[in-house]
Amino acid sequence: MSRKKVLFVCVHNSARSQMAEALLNSIAPDRFIAESAGLTPGKLNPFAVEAMKETGIDISGNSVDSVFDFFKAGKVFSYIITVCDAEAAERCPLFPGVEVKRVHWAFPDPSAAEGGQDEKLQAAREVRDMIRAKLEEWLKTV
Repeated sequence: MSRKKVLFVCVHNSARSQMAEALLNSIAPDRFIAESAGLTPGKLNPFAVEAMKETGIDISGNSVDSVFDFFKAGKVFSYIITVCDAEAAERCPLFPGVEVKRVHWAFPDPSAAEGGQDEKLQAAREVRDMIRAKLEEWLKTV
């Protein structure tokens, strides 16, 4: 059985899509190869990095990529999963391929969390856990 390629997309590729990529690659490496990209790439969210580190997954060295660069390079995916709000998801390009399935999962942006460092880290943990739960649910159906 060949592994299917999944692209997780969010606005900046700084937190949600990065966490989803790392979690799927950790949970189901025998079934999927996950990548992530953003509509307007930013820089890694340090709270997302810390929240993932707590689970034993280090994303601190990950690159922040543009979905449009992946599109221009002709990359092919079985699934494009947007993890941002619906309005941003609509700006995601259509990738080539007959078999591409587009899925949208809206998660809050941990970068928008207010408060001090503890509150921002807690917001990243909550989003991480929501993404893990959604992935585990999705994996039962694919």
